[in-house]
Amino acid sequence: MSAFTLVMATHNPGKVRELAALLGDLKVRLLSLADFPEIPDIPEEGATFQQNALAKAQAVAGLTGLPALADDSGLEVEALGGRPGVRSARYAADLTGGAPPTDRDNWLKLLKEMAGIPWERRGARFVCVAALAWPGGRVHATRGECSGVISFEPQGDQGFGYDPVFWVPEFKRTMAELPPAVKNNISHRARALAALKELLISLKIEGEAN
Repeated sequence: MSAFTLVMATHNPGKVRELAALLGDLKVRLLSLADFPEIPDIPEEGATFQQNALAKAQAVAGLTGLPALADDSGLEVEALGGRPGVRSARYAADLTGGAPPTDRDNWLKLLKEMAGIPWERRGARFVCVAALAWPGGRVHATRGECSGVISFEPQGDQGFGYDPVFWVPEFKRTMAELPPAVKNNISHRARALAALKELLISLKIEGEAN
């Protein structure tokens, strides 16, 4: 597989690091939206992770003229009827006075809403849909999930997002306590990207990207 350039449709440095690590064994020159400061923020207005991922990938591919990789991911909590879902990144926006909520704002709101809910009812899953779009309009999407439990308090300083409050039963630790190499084997994003990598290889993307 010859080298090609792929734009990651995100400004999030944590996500850029994860995607770069997950795609590190492919011959890919990775750029991110930090390399295209003229591109405005792309609103996430879809009702599903797939709608948002596809919209971002298609928009960035069209604006850059390069293949674009986008993902939309979030946390679905059983006891909250699937919330925060597609609003995971802005879940606490109602509490921050118009400022974008931080990761801490979001998981603090989640823990407050989960107060009093027993361990056996704190099941949750991370969901990720990864989308790949070409400037000509061709698109592909894959999905990955990781099941766990919402902890009673934050633990760990690795990762980002809701990682400090997402307990992984297999390892008896939160996602934020796991080394990056372990997380990159089990996370929802890792699983979505693993499926997408298979597509990259089977589609001989080096020919399509030119």
